[in-house]
Amino acid sequence: MASANTLRSSLVLLVASSLLSYQAHAFQSGVRSPARGTALNVLSPRQLQFWEDVDDGLVDIENFYEAKGQSMDRIRTFCERARGNLPLPEPASKGHQPSEEHIDGLTAKPFWDVSTDAESFPWAEKLEEKADVIADEFKQQLLQKEDTESALFSSDSAWQSKVMGGGWSAFRLQRLGVWNVENCAKFPKTYDLLKELNIPLAVRGVCFARQTPGSGVGAHTDGRNFILTSHLGLKIPEGCWMKVGEEERGWSEGKLTTLDTSFEHSTGNPSSEDRHVLIIDYWHPELSNAECAGLEYIYDLRNKFESGEVPFRQPRAKPEFEEEEGQGLAGLWKALTGGGD
Repeated sequence: MASANTLRSSLVLLVASSLLSYQAHAFQSGVRSPARGTALNVLSPRQLQFWEDVDDGLVDIENFYEAKGQSMDRIRTFCERARGNLPLPEPASKGHQPSEEHIDGLTAKPFWDVSTDAESFPWAEKLEEKADVIADEFKQQLLQKEDTESALFSSDSAWQSKVMGGGWSAFRLQRLGVWNVENCAKFPKTYDLLKELNIPLAVRGVCFARQTPGSGVGAHTDGRNFILTSHLGLKIPEGCWMKVGEEERGWSEGKLTTLDTSFEHSTGNPSSEDRHVLIIDYWHPELSNAECAGLEYIYDLRNKFESGEVPFRQPRAKPEFEEEEGQGLAGLWKALTGGGD
């Protein structure tokens, strides 16, 4: 098992990402979650406040969807595991590394062929049909920059490079469910198309991503099985690859390559040109509307706690303490209060 300091370091990266996109909040290669069955349920007052607020909010969501015949049982189990009251889930296959942030019963496989599954992904084929609209707009934006890629991708976070490597950078259209108005104004056709298709976007985001020549992203996983990630190929030099679990594929321009980021995954660009894709994160198709609403509430509340929007109050439950707190959602507040590395 990784050392406490290493685990806390990975948590700081996880918290900083705020569920941005699959690349943005991945664990570094070789870092693993605590051993299965490890108790993580000793919480600070701030953590207890968070989970009490989660429970209060989920009651309202449950009441609304109960009348529609939709259960929130899997979300309640998710909360129990994230608190540390349940053991970590078992991997579905080799290379699968589910975390404490996990929804039971979802299909888990490294790659998904979304454009041929209109029932689960009704928007995917339509997106591929209009991929040239996005590619043309992206190309025009690059041509308007004096230093093309470097200018467009210059604002990416420094900590992101520590996780993804210096060759990877992103230009973000949406983050944490909020569209970046200034950035979307540079890509109005792309924004309109994504909104028109009604993709069930998840809490992480939408971004253009670049991988520079001769660079790669090391093996990593975010452990969350309830979000899928599609890459729309925009400019794909020959030889670029992505490995997910034990399977390796490339990208194709104008086509979607879709992965489950709870599998360990890595990429490489051995060419002499930049590789560009549009990354879209969205809910797993086997989640119900009730479960999506529950997860949206939990992570929106987490972001509000993280940003300081929620003032502290004394929790109703009596807090307990131990030297090392839990990871993931359960250990969020250690990093926020300076306890992380």
